[in-house]
Amino acid sequence: MLKNKDRSSKQGNSAVIAVALQDHILQDLQLGTLSVADPAKTKVQKRENRSSSLKRNARAVVDTGRRKAPQGPKVEDPEKEYVLDPKPPPLTLAQKLGLFAPPPPPLSSEEWETVKQRSVLQGDSTLPCPICKEEFELRPQVLLSCSHVFHRACLQAFEKFTSKKTCPLCRRSQYQTRVIHTGAQLFKAKCVTRIQACWRGHVVRKWYRDLRRTVPPKDAKLRRKFFEEKFTEISHRLLMSYHTDTEELLAEIDRCLAVNRSVLQQLEERCGRELTDEDWGRIQMQALHRGAHECPICLTALSVSGTPSGTGPQQPRREAVLLSCSHVFHRTCLLALEELSWGDAPRHACPLCRSHYQKKILEC
Repeated sequence: MLKNKDRSSKQGNSAVIAVALQDHILQDLQLGTLSVADPAKTKVQKRENRSSSLKRNARAVVDTGRRKAPQGPKVEDPEKEYVLDPKPPPLTLAQKLGLFAPPPPPLSSEEWETVKQRSVLQGDSTLPCPICKEEFELRPQVLLSCSHVFHRACLQAFEKFTSKKTCPLCRRSQYQTRVIHTGAQLFKAKCVTRIQACWRGHVVRKWYRDLRRTVPPKDAKLRRKFFEEKFTEISHRLLMSYHTDTEELLAEIDRCLAVNRSVLQQLEERCGRELTDEDWGRIQMQALHRGAHECPICLTALSVSGTPSGTGPQQPRREAVLLSCSHVFHRTCLLALEELSWGDAPRHACPLCRSHYQKKILEC
């Protein structure tokens, strides 16, 4: 009899241990939703429980006419960090029997700060997500109690796919999760830095472009191109500042050409016409009234009939030449000047008045 009782007690203990282990495995693998019962019955039971809870929570509302104005929803701080599972999961039967260690208690705010500092020192938020290999940017980010960081959606998909709550990196189970925004803050700082770099680059390029427009370069080719552009710009600005009438401009050109033709015609008539003796006499009288006593070329005295000679010692007499412009020169001096000057013989200009002339040799 005693042997049968011991055997039955051992069988009962082993059965309890087996049930406890099975329950713990189901809870650990997050398979508690699975059930061997009929799914239709479970749905009916869920609906009945939901209806009974609604009836229990229903309250009578009395309208007193003094309703308060509805307040808008409170806007939460988007940078606020919070724990996703603040309460530890209930103990399983195996944990109550001491077969497995109970889950660790929730971390305090100081412990979470230590875990976060460890993650920052490791640079997890600066690296891509270990699951999807993409930058965190502004997407929700979670920190595990083992100091590893993931996208919240990536971690949920990993847990759903593996049906197990273990860290994808260190394989630590029963971890605690906290929502953080370190990756979003780093991404915003990076965006601000990029915007500032782009703006500063734009300002520097604009300043350099203005500098190139005002300061000429040292290279010869670039310097020539710089001044060509400046000259073109100034010419264009001058043209744009005046209102040019094409018809009036062409008429003015025609008038100038007509005046030039008339002047040239008068010059041709004056230079081409042979002077008479009366004209030469009048020109000689003009030369006498001017009272020129020296040759303007060699600056020596002229000895012309009708003109006084210098008061100095007597010089050998040289032939003098009277020009149609009433200026008198030594013949040798004028010939030497004509040989040195450009142009044809009948187009030589007077050394004093620069007019075309005809000449006549004066008698000494």
